Amino acid sequence: MSTDNILTAEDVIQGASKYLPEKDVDFVQRAYHYAENAHREQFRKSGEPYINHPIQVASILVELEMDPATVSCGFLHDVVEDTNVTIEDLEDEFNAEVAMLVDGVTKLGKIKYKSKEAQQAENHRKMFVAMAKDIRVILIKLADRLHNMRTLKHLPPPKQRRIANETLEIFAPIAHRLGISTIKWELEDTALRYLNPQQYYRIVNLMKQKRNEREYYIHDVVDEIHQQLNDVNIQAEISGRPKHLYSIYRKMVMQNKQFNEIYDLLAVRVIVNSIKDCYAVLGIIHTCWKPMPGRFKDYIAMPKPNLYQSLHTTVIGPKGDPLEVQIRTKDMHEIAEFGIAAHWAYKEDKQLDKKRSFEDKLTWFREILEWQNDTHDAEEFMETLKMDLFSDMVYVFTPKGDVLELPSGSVPIDFAYRIHTEIGNQTIGSKVNGKMEPLDYQLKTGDIVEIMTSKHSYGPSRDWLKITKTSQAKNKIKQFFKKQQREENIAKGKEQIEKELNQLNVDLKEVLTPENLRKVGEKFNFNNEEDMYAAVGYQGITAAQIATRLADKVKKQKKTQDFEKALEEVKQEVGSRKKPKADSGVKVKGVDNLLIRLSKCCNPVPGDEIVGYITKGRGVSVHRADCPNVKTDEIQGRLLEVEWEGAGSDSKQFSVDIEISGYDRHGLLNEVLQVINETKTSITAVTGKSDQKQMATINITIMIHNISHLRKIVDRVKQIPDVYTVRRKIQ
Repeated sequence: MSTDNILTAEDVIQGASKYLPEKDVDFVQRAYHYAENAHREQFRKSGEPYINHPIQVASILVELEMDPATVSCGFLHDVVEDTNVTIEDLEDEFNAEVAMLVDGVTKLGKIKYKSKEAQQAENHRKMFVAMAKDIRVILIKLADRLHNMRTLKHLPPPKQRRIANETLEIFAPIAHRLGISTIKWELEDTALRYLNPQQYYRIVNLMKQKRNEREYYIHDVVDEIHQQLNDVNIQAEISGRPKHLYSIYRKMVMQNKQFNEIYDLLAVRVIVNSIKDCYAVLGIIHTCWKPMPGRFKDYIAMPKPNLYQSLHTTVIGPKGDPLEVQIRTKDMHEIAEFGIAAHWAYKEDKQLDKKRSFEDKLTWFREILEWQNDTHDAEEFMETLKMDLFSDMVYVFTPKGDVLELPSGSVPIDFAYRIHTEIGNQTIGSKVNGKMEPLDYQLKTGDIVEIMTSKHSYGPSRDWLKITKTSQAKNKIKQFFKKQQREENIAKGKEQIEKELNQLNVDLKEVLTPENLRKVGEKFNFNNEEDMYAAVGYQGITAAQIATRLADKVKKQKKTQDFEKALEEVKQEVGSRKKPKADSGVKVKGVDNLLIRLSKCCNPVPGDEIVGYITKGRGVSVHRADCPNVKTDEIQGRLLEVEWEGAGSDSKQFSVDIEISGYDRHGLLNEVLQVINETKTSITAVTGKSDQKQMATINITIMIHNISHLRKIVDRVKQIPDVYTVRRKIQ
């Protein structure tokens, strides 16, 4: 994927014309002009025209050689969300296919949610359901996310970390499951840069130090392989394969290794013309260098579920270091780089069978529709999805030799339900590799599993819910009990909800009103309160989730009463003393003559978003809005609206603690202090330390006038070589 060049619309259209017929190129060009007109006078956080983003998204889709409807949607994907254009307008202007794709990637914008997390979960749920109906939805979303990650530097740090974390949790695993490694690696490396910049830049520095040495080594290895293949007349493209930063970082974390303990930084890729040549090359490699035991994998004979095929072997290289070699054909390489996009039918009808064959193998997408029908809470749906789809996988065999992919930790019951619901319901035992094993046996890659069933079985046990790993198995078991024991489940669910409400110390008569039950039932997509009670009874949803929502209204009323009481206490306190000095620079909206002080934990300064907290006997304490000390439920009921009286003046100064992290080198601390002194800023305290990983941490307390003054200092410090991060500290 090209990351450096910013392409124009003309570049994208020209790229599309290399593989699309002229009429389809005209269709794509019409989509661009429509989007350009819709986004006119809109700008991104970076200050560039908004239309630049859809152009780059479309360019990524053109690199994947997607069909005209998908590329057009790359241009149009934000018009419904960010302009006055509707889905109906797109259907009238283009066609139902384009309208459906745009709708699939459009966030839910007109519904109010309890929290940003709940709204984001609903957005993801909508995207996954649309994706299950048409896989192109996620390809557009991946292209959208990839360009957003490339421009993440223009957003504030908290938002950078949230988006980067979401990328690692959801979008990079999806790219992996679709086999699109070009997008997967870039998403992971970019996310690491914002989530752990110290480790990211440290690995970059360490890799730079030995780059020349590695390049010479790979060059010698490539020459040796070329010479050996020429002797047997095998044509091949041979190249060094760079190790991605995130894969190095994961190995360091998961295996608790230092950088110099990771030996498989060196890898060579050999691309040949046929499968026969793949195995011939493997034999030659093993003749030249001794293979390492247990490090050979044949993904040609047994492809991964995302259709990835290649031979992997690790040998002891010329200098005694492990050397990884990947061998594949050109077709296999295209699939490894572009995954599902390499199979998309856009040119010839004969490719339709190929596309259908590929989609048939992605059955886990189809299961998403089933899960979302059985899961009434979007956040629970997303947690289930992360656990099931994005965990490490094991590959096990049926007695007939078919391969099934299951999450790591799966048991024979998961295997049974993956084959068929009735087989799962009638399971009475299992054989693994010809030997009887208990139903809680954890399956390993390569196991051959045989399920024993009986028509006289009484069905699944509730204990199975505790030992199964896949959401598919859990949902099928819950469905069984839902159908079998509705009345019992209703009574049990009601009892569990009332028990939870009692623990929340609320009056059941106040909470269990018909109106409140109806509203909460609608929130979780239940038709009536009996369905809601029954769902709790068969564990389709937890009693705690329902009880919390039911009690929300009562809790809000209690918070309001507590706030009014606290405010009255402060007013009475004010009435009993003289007017305080207004030296904090902050005033409370609607209330005068209050004692106000700036908190020491987060040191707010003019320009920060702030809130006031009514203390007991010490007036109002002012905190930054993002201070964790005002996030607790107890404090939320005692918060006041406050505002700065001015933007800060040169006569008044505020204390701020900043933490600077960087690569430990001689003179780093002196450069930091010199840069701060050049801004004519007073420094009141300095401490520093370094660790065994050559990382330096400098803590400095400075006196500033306002947030603009602070930003100026931070920007100057960030320009110092080897400084990775600069952040404000909260005590």
